[in-house]
Amino acid sequence: MINTQAAARFRRLGILTIFAVYLVILAGGIVRASGSGMGCPDWPTCFGQWVPPTDESQLPTNYHQLYAERGYENTQFNPVKTWTEYTNRLIGMSIGFLILLTAWSSRIYLKTDKAVFYLAVSVFFLVGFQGWLGSTVVASNLKPLMITVHMLLALVIVALLIYTIARSQRELISKLDISVLPDKLNTVLIAAMIMTLMQVAMGTQVREAVDFIAHEHAYIERQYWRDGFPIIFYIHRSFSSLILFTNLWLAWKIVRSMDKKSLLRRIGLSLVALVITAIIAGISLDRLDMPAVAQPIHLLMANLIFGVQFFLYSCLTYAAKKPYIGLKN
Repeated sequence: MINTQAAARFRRLGILTIFAVYLVILAGGIVRASGSGMGCPDWPTCFGQWVPPTDESQLPTNYHQLYAERGYENTQFNPVKTWTEYTNRLIGMSIGFLILLTAWSSRIYLKTDKAVFYLAVSVFFLVGFQGWLGSTVVASNLKPLMITVHMLLALVIVALLIYTIARSQRELISKLDISVLPDKLNTVLIAAMIMTLMQVAMGTQVREAVDFIAHEHAYIERQYWRDGFPIIFYIHRSFSSLILFTNLWLAWKIVRSMDKKSLLRRIGLSLVALVITAIIAGISLDRLDMPAVAQPIHLLMANLIFGVQFFLYSCLTYAAKKPYIGLKN
């Protein structure tokens, strides 16, 4: 039996960790949109220092040659880009500590549900692998494929965290009354998650093309970037309409069926808000000359949409089962 207070503490810590992972995704999007990925051309140090310089005078006079010999040609110190990338690294490190705390806290489930503990520990090792992959991204001189893999792994980490927290709270979730919801809701939700993953996959291809175009334009003259967009961009843009209507149907069925204070109702409304925000950010990228602020927002919304869908699926799964007895007052 698990103490309810201990379970509540684990839930709060897990939720905090999930939000922190999304913060890292946002920070990574800002780094990518601003072209700051090579703001620190080495790892784990930054220009050979644990705390990066603030002025070029603090670097060796021949640092261009030094980094050119390491395979990083045209390395140019930019304090804004350097500290943007360095801040991203610091946020990433904080995630490691939170994940460690989450894994340690999950030991309370060893006697009642070992899967929660093993999932939490697995996430910890995945985050360690993600950190190593981040260093590989830098070493590859920001190859688009490596950046995409790095981002998709973050999506996997979030999904595992969400499932871990949902599983640990299944006694509470099982009390949700979903008998008023249509039987096909779960099927449509699965289809919506698949569509979201397809949209994210297409989005990564678009971003790879945008990265190349941005590099060609030295991250300026954004008004001309759209001229070089590949055909996948137009498919990605049109597919968003199908995603919007599918999620609107899901939210409508949930909102009209559930009580105003219901967790599922709040999830449904949040899902619609995220999809609309993602589409607005996408439209601004298409019609407003690729504003830098819209790129990380668009990326974050895509990750949040899948996260909310996955949490909703977890809730529906456990609510459909008989109550799980694993807690005590």
